[in-house]
Amino acid sequence: MQKSTNSDTSVETLNSTRQGTGAVQMRIKNANSHHDRLSQSKSMILTDVGKVTEPISRHRRNHSQHILKDVIPPLEQLMVEKEGYLQKAKIADGGKKLRKNWSTSWIVLSSRRIEFYKESKQQALSNMKTGHKPESVDLCGAHIEWAKEKSSRKNVFQITTVSGNEFLLQSDIDFIILDWFHAIKNAIDRLPKDSSCPSRNLELFKIQRSSSTELLSHYDSDIKEQKPEHRKSLMFRLHHSASDTSDKNRVKSRLKKFITRRPSLKTLQEKGLIKDQIFGSHLHKVCERENSTVPWFVKQCIEAVEKRGLDVDGIYRVSGNLATIQKLRFIVNQEKLNLDDSQWEDIHVVTGALKMFFRELPEPLFPYSFFEQFVEAIKKQDNNTRIEAVKSLVQKLPPPNRDTMKVLFGHLTKIVAKASKNLMSTQSLGIVFGPTLLRAENETGNMAIHMVYQNQIAELMLSEYSKIFGSEED
Repeated sequence: MQKSTNSDTSVETLNSTRQGTGAVQMRIKNANSHHDRLSQSKSMILTDVGKVTEPISRHRRNHSQHILKDVIPPLEQLMVEKEGYLQKAKIADGGKKLRKNWSTSWIVLSSRRIEFYKESKQQALSNMKTGHKPESVDLCGAHIEWAKEKSSRKNVFQITTVSGNEFLLQSDIDFIILDWFHAIKNAIDRLPKDSSCPSRNLELFKIQRSSSTELLSHYDSDIKEQKPEHRKSLMFRLHHSASDTSDKNRVKSRLKKFITRRPSLKTLQEKGLIKDQIFGSHLHKVCERENSTVPWFVKQCIEAVEKRGLDVDGIYRVSGNLATIQKLRFIVNQEKLNLDDSQWEDIHVVTGALKMFFRELPEPLFPYSFFEQFVEAIKKQDNNTRIEAVKSLVQKLPPPNRDTMKVLFGHLTKIVAKASKNLMSTQSLGIVFGPTLLRAENETGNMAIHMVYQNQIAELMLSEYSKIFGSEED
């Protein structure tokens, strides 16, 4: 009789809650033992339209398989906030740097994570192998920022997860990548900072709904299994960070000791370990060491070019092999140079080294203090006035600058004389040597205008060489 009364009560309760939208769980109560209650307990779920689904067995042996799929939607079924194609590159996995490899991916953003597919989600799910899951990023505790320095591509931002994974996302279309950046940032901002929040909250919700003791123990065992991994990952990051700091401190300490103990430049020069430099030294210092007004290296290069390069097509305009030029540069700074050696048979290597010598002078052949004066002189309209002004300035130059200039431009006039063979006119040589020999100390003005004046001054020195330098001996 009591059982019949309880059944009537259950039916009345079912009818009164038929129009509800949630899931109502009802149990047939009995005054018997705890074991009887567990064996007779049944779950009845009402759908949104009020239909009763098939009861789920609550027997203890089925508790481990009992997951409330109709009550708790899995993470994959969370509402999609945004999806579309982007360029993706994974650059770190668990803190370990990876080689950057860009690929096109179909990105699906939900409230808690991002999933990467090789194609659109519907096609990917239909073609996906059993048990295979797409790569995903847990956004809980993640960090997002623009990363211009991480790639030469434009519109690149980076997502860094708490587990040490790093992803770069990119699109050439500005508004698309900006929209994605704000969508992901908003999703991250809505989540708590605890990295374990998604799975923990979901499992706790399942426990509260199912009231299953075995599911609780299953949850506890999962937490115990996850803790060592989490602890190991944390310890790895702490150890890695500590080792980086100790390595940096060790390097700093060694550098400090090296700097304090290293011998002075004068001591190394006295021992012959470091010789006086030719390239990169001031012109007057090179001349003082050689007790002359024209560097020996300049004379040697000019002699080699006049011996075997006056007729070469594009002399001084064609570039030589840079590696060979650097080798020649090194030998010049360390020992005597023999340009007749077979390794320097390419005359363009010799001309390239000569141009490099003038280009690396700390102060150009035309001193900085004379730059504006030479520019004002070349601006004069009358040709004779212009020549006299330039000649006057040349005579005021320091002897090393004046004499080296005379030797160099005298050599270049011989190049121009063979223009029919080497195809190097006065204008061509002016373009090559103008910016090398003459430049402003501070390029604050119009560089294009300065370049025009540089070329014109070099051309005038060539075309009027005899008038500018010829009467100095008088």
